[in-house]
Amino acid sequence: MGEWIGINRRARKCYGFDEVALVPGMTTINPAEVDPSWELAGKRYKCPILAAAMDGVVDVKFAVEMGRLGGIAVLNLDGIQTRYENPDEVLEAIAKASPQEATRLVQEVYVKPIKEKLIAARVEEIKKKKAPAVVSCIPQNAEKFAAIAEDAGADIFVVQSTVTTTRHIAREYKALDLKKFCTKRNIPVILGNSVTYEVTLELMDTGAAALLIGVGPGAACTTRGVLGIGVPQVTATIDAAGARDYYFKRTGKYVPIITDGGMRIGGEICKAFAAGADAVMVGSAFARAVEAPGRGYHWGMATSHANLPRGTRVYVGTTGSLEEILFGPAKVDDGSQNLMGALTTSMGCLGAATIKDMQFTEIIIAPSIQTEGKIFQVVQRVGMGK
Repeated sequence: MGEWIGINRRARKCYGFDEVALVPGMTTINPAEVDPSWELAGKRYKCPILAAAMDGVVDVKFAVEMGRLGGIAVLNLDGIQTRYENPDEVLEAIAKASPQEATRLVQEVYVKPIKEKLIAARVEEIKKKKAPAVVSCIPQNAEKFAAIAEDAGADIFVVQSTVTTTRHIAREYKALDLKKFCTKRNIPVILGNSVTYEVTLELMDTGAAALLIGVGPGAACTTRGVLGIGVPQVTATIDAAGARDYYFKRTGKYVPIITDGGMRIGGEICKAFAAGADAVMVGSAFARAVEAPGRGYHWGMATSHANLPRGTRVYVGTTGSLEEILFGPAKVDDGSQNLMGALTTSMGCLGAATIKDMQFTEIIIAPSIQTEGKIFQVVQRVGMGK
């Protein structure tokens, strides 16, 4: 498998969203009659597009609005919302910083210690508005923060790092025992991130309710450039889906996979589902919402690292409300709004009545799919030429 890249070394070809296309089905379905909902830990959500745990995307108000619309927004417990009583002042400063100053400023504002009382307060604020309280942190903080969040009424807890495995080796500190952690919790736990069949399979044995798939594809993430690691999302999702299906066949337990990052527009989200995703997680698409706290800016979760930042601040602009981005009506021509409309229309064209049906879509390698016949859009920088 793979091509020779040197003496005794082979490399396999992997694919991203721009390199593949979906083949229409032999039957078609009215988009209004398909079911794009998904299930997590016994609960069904009508919107399978999650908002990523990024400080420029999710705050309490955003999480509440996302919940009203039938989806999930993940609040970052390691971020600005739990370090500052009034996070708006800090967010305003980040938005006003020059590109040269932005990374240094982000590093500085994340030095302030996390206040445990704010963890509970943010969860309680979300729950008061009857929205799902889904929160995230890095493994080093998971034991302490999960207990606080759970007591405050959190519905789901996410443990997320650049790369997560069940075999983490460390002498300087005690590694988080993922299986013990998941077993101990009284609420569902989502773990991430992984990109390979073998690691995904082992993570499923921890008792996780779902897994995040993706390393470095995000719009504001620089992990692939800084560390040189990652797998394009179509291949990563297909491999993870293979692990999920094998695990289900072996154990009878279905562990959903959530393709995390690398999707800006509706077509890319549709390709993730066709590759095998049960849900997707996006950041930059939602950073454009009026409700997003970043004021049109978006930065990676590891931008604040004091010694080796693996993210940057990018300007995405503010294009519409969260409802318009999710359900329309779309006011832009590039596919970045009415994401759910794009998904259901694609499902209809593919003949997929459900997300699970969509996972059986024929995928073709089609590097010309983005450019074929699009010369006027490219020259005029409209639609797919932006």
